Parts: sequence; C-alpha cells; structure tokens
Amino acid sequence: MPNRLAHETSPYLLQHADNPVDWWPWSSEAFEEARKRNVPVLLSVGYSSCHWCHVMAHESFEDEQTAEYLNAHYVSVKVDREERPDVDAVYMEAVQAATGQGGWPMTVFLTPDAEPFYFGTYFPPGPRQGMPSFRQVLQGVHQAWDERREEVAEVAGKIVRDLAGREISYGDAQIPGEEELAQALLGLTREYDPQRGGFGGAPKFPPSMVLEFLLRHHARTGAEGALQMAQDTCERMARGGMYDQLGGGFARYSVDRDWVVPHFEKMLYDNALLCRVYAHLWRSTGSELARRVALETADFMVRELRTNEGGFASALDADSDDGTGRHVEGAYYVWTPEQLREVLGEQDAELAARHFGVTEEGTFEEGASVLQLPVRDGLLDAEKAASIRQRLLAARSERPAPGRDDKVVAAWNGLAIAALAETGAYFDRPDLVEAAVAAADLLVRLHLDEQARLTRTSKDGHAGANAGVLEDYADVAEGFLALASVTGEGVWLEFAGFLLDHVLARFTDPESGSLYDTAADAERLIRRPQDPTDNAAPSGWTAAANALLSYAAHTGSDPHRTAAERALGVVKALGPRVPRFIGWGLAAAEAVLDGPREVAVVGPALDDEGTRALHRTALLGTAPGAVVAAGVPGSEEFPLLADRPLVGGEPAAYVCRNFTCDAPTTEPDRLRTVLSG
Repeated sequence: MPNRLAHETSPYLLQHADNPVDWWPWSSEAFEEARKRNVPVLLSVGYSSCHWCHVMAHESFEDEQTAEYLNAHYVSVKVDREERPDVDAVYMEAVQAATGQGGWPMTVFLTPDAEPFYFGTYFPPGPRQGMPSFRQVLQGVHQAWDERREEVAEVAGKIVRDLAGREISYGDAQIPGEEELAQALLGLTREYDPQRGGFGGAPKFPPSMVLEFLLRHHARTGAEGALQMAQDTCERMARGGMYDQLGGGFARYSVDRDWVVPHFEKMLYDNALLCRVYAHLWRSTGSELARRVALETADFMVRELRTNEGGFASALDADSDDGTGRHVEGAYYVWTPEQLREVLGEQDAELAARHFGVTEEGTFEEGASVLQLPVRDGLLDAEKAASIRQRLLAARSERPAPGRDDKVVAAWNGLAIAALAETGAYFDRPDLVEAAVAAADLLVRLHLDEQARLTRTSKDGHAGANAGVLEDYADVAEGFLALASVTGEGVWLEFAGFLLDHVLARFTDPESGSLYDTAADAERLIRRPQDPTDNAAPSGWTAAANALLSYAAHTGSDPHRTAAERALGVVKALGPRVPRFIGWGLAAAEAVLDGPREVAVVGPALDDEGTRALHRTALLGTAPGAVVAAGVPGSEEFPLLADRPLVGGEPAAYVCRNFTCDAPTTEPDRLRTVLSG
C-alpha cells in the first residue's frame, strides 16, 4: 500500500512511496499529527543519487518490523534536500554544531514544534564500529520522550537558542581590496597539493569556484602562481578517474587524493560549473585539453541530462545493476582487463589497458579499474585512441544505465545555461547555445509566475510546490545574463532584472546588506538560514553578489551596484581566513577591482561578419566579470548600446569602466588587447 509520498513529484520521495514506513512529506499537517498523537517527529533527509541513503532505505525503511516500530511511536517525515535546501540547511547546521560532522542521509529527531533534540546521519541495522543500531536509537529516543520529556524540551530549547545566536559576523560591509585577495591567494597556496593538484587531502572535491577566482586573479594581476594552480588542477582532474574518459562529464568527487576513484554520481551543478571553468581556462591559455573537456562535458549534459521539456535533470546515480541483479556503485563505469579483451580483442585491449590505466589487480573493487589517462603522450595515435574509445562507449551503452533524477532545479539549470551559452559561443557550437536558450525558455514558462517569483523545481513539465531560494534567483539571473551577452537578446537582461529585484526586496537585510537564503515571506523555520560559504555550488549570497554586479554594469543601476558591494563585505571577512570556501565571492571581488568592464559592440546586424568578429572577441576577453552587449546602433535592447554609433560606417566596440571610456575601435586585435585583463 503506497504511503503519502505517492503524490509527490520528487524522484527521491517517490523512491520511498512503497516503504512500509508511513512517511509524510514536510508539511504543517505532519507536525499537527505529531502534536495530536503526542509523539516526536523523525526527520530523514537525503537525495536520489545518494549511495548511503539507498543503503539505509533498504536496510531500515523497507524492513517491516522497523517500519512497524516507527509507525507506532513517531511521525516520520521524508525530505528531498534538493527540493528543500532551506530545511536541509537549518537542521544540518544543528547536526554539525552538535556532532562536529554532517552528511546524508541526515536523521534528526524533532519535537512537534520542529525543534531538534537528537541527531545522526546513517544508522546501521545492527550495532557496528561503535555505532548503535537504528532500532536501538529509535527505542532510546522513544524512552527519553516518554520518561524524560522535560529534559528533551530543555535540550531542544537550548539548541534552538544556540542556533539563533550563530548570526554571521558580517565584517565591516566594505568590499575586499588588493590586500584581502592577496591573502586569499596565499591561503590557497598553503593548502594546495603541488604533487596532485587540488586542495587538501582525501576526499578531494573539484574546487570549481576557487578555480574561477584563480583564473580571474591571473587575468587581472598576471600572477603566474594562480594560473599554474588552476591549470595543474584542471589537468589532474581531467586525466583522473573522476572524469568519465569515455562519455565526458565529471563524477561528484574523488575518494582519494590522486583523483583515481570517484564517488560515481554525476551532478548537474558540478558539470555546469566545471564545463565553464574549462572553457575559461581555454580562453586564458588556448589549452587543447581544456577545449576538449569543456566540449565533452557540455555534450554530456545535453546528451544525458536534458529532459523532454528542454531543462536539465539533477543527477545520475552512482549505483547501477552490475548485470547480476545487484545494485553496485560504479558498475556502469569500471572495466577489467577481461572485459576490455571481450570488446577490443587481445592486441587493442593491451593498448587500451596501458592507455587507460587498467590493471590486473584493479584500481577499484573486485579487480575492476576506473578509466584514467595516466600517460601524457605517444602511446596511441589519435585515430586509434578514438576507435578504442568509441568501441568501449558502444559496449558500455549496453550495460544497465544508472538511474536519473529527472527533476529540474532552477538554480542548477541557471548554472548550466551560463556554461552552455559561453561554451557554444567560444567554440562556434550554435547547438549548445540553442540548448541553453531552450532551458531558459522552460524556466520562464514553467518556473516563473506573473510577479517573476521562482518555483525551485519542476518534473515532467509540472512545477513543484516549493518556492525558490536565494541561489535559484541568483544562479538563474547569472544564466540569463550570460545568455544576454552571447545572443544579443536584451529580453534575458530584462528577466535577470526581475529576479534581482526580488533579491533586493525579499532576500536582503536592509540594515546590514547581508543576504538570507530564504525570502522574507517564506515559510518560517526554527531559524532563517543564511550561509555565505560555497558548498558544492556557489552560495546564494555570493552568486547574488556576482549577478547584481553584472546587472549593474549592464544598466548603470546604483542600487544593484551598492547591494553587490555591501554583500561582498562578508568576503572581506572570510576570504583571507577560508578562501577555499568562498571562491565565488573572491571571483566577484576580482570583477569589482577590475571595474568590471562594460563592452558594447554595434554593427549593421548581429550576423554581419565584422560585427560577429568583434562580438566574439569581446566574449573571449579575460578581464574579470566583463559584460558584453551587442546589437545595432540605436537599439533599445541594452542600455550599453545607447548613443553608440558605427565608426566610419564600420562595426565598432566601445569599452568603458569606472565611468571612463576608451576610444571606440573597429579592430578585433585592438579590442583583444584592451580586454586581456
């Protein structure tokens, strides 16, 4: 008998719709039920491509006896963290404060007033490695609730008070300057792994936002060390097992320091951010590797994540059927020497094994290897390498594919739109720009209402019930601004403006200029979440600062510029101390210090050859955060085009920053020099 989750749109919640646990979605009715029955709430938070979420579901939530106990003594609430990042953030902060660590699945016990009093992540079905079993935890919490209610209420009250006291020390609300950015770079240098690329030890995550900062810092200052760290990290990631050497695209992270074995789930946000980073690396260096990886990652997103409605799905699972009916992590991606021989024959299999680092003992589990590119050159000529890759890819496509989480998340689609628009423009791939436009159209059609308020998710062409959070408004605005620059269609600038007006009105503290993750009129949780640090994707706070700054450069709007600068005060406070966790904010600060530059390209028509050459050159400029408007003289599509005539009847480019303008130029080479940072 399906439970209450059967009517939800989230693929993660639907995975639990047939559990014997009587799940409720997050709702006031669930807490009302707990109040009526006088029982605590079990809150379980996860997401559809989370490996340990699946494990705990199978071991505990599909178990009849465990479900019977839960149904008798708790109201059980299931939350998809990707649908409700606000709920996830508030309780994750409590878990981390109480236990010193967090992660998913997240398991929290709440009073009927939604106040947390006991926490954990994954609990095993039997006691192991010092961990109690899930059943022991359920019994212990039930006993405490029945026999020591006052104590439970006291603990819950204290936790909520402690959370309320953790307001962010905002710094002095001034933008970071040369000194703070130099300190941030020094901090990154200290944590850099010169042997392997990347920062810190295992597990190693792709430092996408930090890489953007390093590329911008190099462009503005010429600091070779910044470029070197970005280049080497990108090369090591692209040659490692975290990058799919056959199909393109990146896995979530590497479990080791050497980028060998990934956690195999593939997330839209990682691939969007990394596609853009590699495109920007190519723009800075001309690296052939960067070009290949940017294009392969873009093609992966369009081929494997694009939905029927034109949006992009959230993720591919880490696990898939290994051919024997077992669901195993990485089964789709790994190879044994024997499997290579079956597909390629003896001779080519030996070449492929050396080329991709496949060994007899294996680099993963049960003698299988994750494909890498350990050898830099010379082993295979291009034709042979392509032939081997195509044959292996064709054979792999016959394997049972990993599941796909089909929900469209507004924020992550915004990141994908920006990446595909720019990659398409740089490499003359109009199909990628068209894919970006189609996703943007879907967001406007399905996720935006008449007041330009955003819905966070949709699935199969139906909008979800959850309101957009700050990262949705900021990342979608970022995508629309990139699309405006690439297509020369001012309507995208207009839509970005509508979204950013909501940021100013509903997400910004008018006193301090700090930003909240949820709108002032959103559902009230035990605390209003507010986190300026980047996690797997840019924080809403720093993404908003970046988008506000670009919009102000396009329009000359003083309120947007002021809001961006006030928001960046937190980067002044945190950049020198924790640069790895505020990379997107540091990248925005680089743009402020550079202007950012405003480029207007005018020509008789956008598809005129001379106009196209100047427009492309403008887009390829490395000056941090430069904005580009292109159109015909007198066009009202973009404010930057006002009073910009042709020069001697020729297409021309105008470059301004900080209220001063260079003489217009009709020569791409001259424009390239002006925009080279």
